[in-house]
This record gives sequence, C-alpha cells and structure tokens, in this order.
Amino acid sequence: MASAAESFRDGLVLGLAALDMTVEEQGVMALCRYHAELKRWSGKMNLIAKNTPDEQILESHFLDSLTLLPLLPKAAHLLDIGTGAGFPGLVCKAVMPSLRLTLVEPRQKRVSFLRHIVRTLELKDVEIIEGRIEDELLLPSETSCSHITSRAVSDIAGFLQMTERFMQPGLRLICMKGPKWQEELAAASGLMERLSIERLGCLERRLPLTGRLRVLIVFGRQAAS
Repeated sequence: MASAAESFRDGLVLGLAALDMTVEEQGVMALCRYHAELKRWSGKMNLIAKNTPDEQILESHFLDSLTLLPLLPKAAHLLDIGTGAGFPGLVCKAVMPSLRLTLVEPRQKRVSFLRHIVRTLELKDVEIIEGRIEDELLLPSETSCSHITSRAVSDIAGFLQMTERFMQPGLRLICMKGPKWQEELAAASGLMERLSIERLGCLERRLPLTGRLRVLIVFGRQAAS
C-alpha cells in the first residue's frame, strides 16, 4: 500500500496532467514537502479544516491554487491577500521560483507557518506581512505589484473595493470564483463602472478529482478615452 506521501505525489502528478500543466521535478518535490509540513503543523493548529481527507487537501488547496499559474508571467509580482496557509500564492511560488510574492495574513500562527515553509523550501523574494490589507502603514496604497489575488474574499464586489486603492496602469486583479461567478459579476457591475474597472479575461478549469468548476476572472483599470 502506498504511503500518504506517495499517494499525494501520485495524485499531484495526475492532477497536473489533467489540468494540462507542466511542473518541473523540483517543483513537485517542493509541493510534496509543503504538504507534509502542512499536515504536521495542522496537528497543532487550525491551518485547514480538521479531518480533511488527503484527496480534498490535494484538490482544494494545491491543485486549485495552481490554476492561477497560467495567468502569471515569469516576472510577475503577486500580492496574495488573506493567504492563510499560503493558498494560492505560496503554492505557486513553490513551483515558479521567478515569482516575486507578497503574502498578507493577520493571524500570527499562520504567519509562523508561512515563514517556516519559506525557510524549509529555501524560497527567495517572498515578503510576509502580518496584518490586514486595509492597514495603510503596513501596506501603503502606492505599493507596487503586477497582480493581486485572494481566495479569502467572499465576492467580486468586496474584492474590487478592497483592492481599488492599489489600482495603477497595468495592474491585474484576479478573482478565483466558482459556478456563480456570473451572478457576482452582474452584482458588481455598478461598482466596476464607478471605479473605472473592466473585465479583461476569464479562464475556466475543471478540478480533476471532483469536476468542480474554478473560474479565474481578470480585471484591470479601463484605459482613458
């Protein structure tokens, strides 16, 4: 019988293939180490829901996070708001060393875990901010990044309002949504008009184990007319 580590690795490789994604061996090894540390630390603190099956951890946290990769250029600087245990930003960084990453997380215990993963995987160009995105002193409005995402914000309108102060030419906001994304988008239309924000693209993926729909919606500032 395969060990939990072997099962995770096998599932990861198969899941990546199903998503038509290529990750180098070093990245696969990094994610296996990440998963092992997540499981170990989850025995001591609430990083993920208790008694979450390994297959669900693989799909809901690791494979789901990796659906973001096709939208991140090699030289991207990603700001991940409310990252929790590093989803999606730190998972992407583990397989994309060139990615510059800023993680924002208010809970001290989770910040300790994030720092541990960064040290364990020997990751460079990662900044971890312990606090909330609204804190202007911790994260000034003129903070420079190329992409912003979050799995912690409940709806599109809330995400756009939260990130509006960072808007600058070329910045891309990426919402990671499920099947009801069109309803949320319609509800946010008035706000988008007021903030001069437009939808620039949309990427749909079916997660390989459950078939659950993941939709990544890209927003940016409207060009001046």
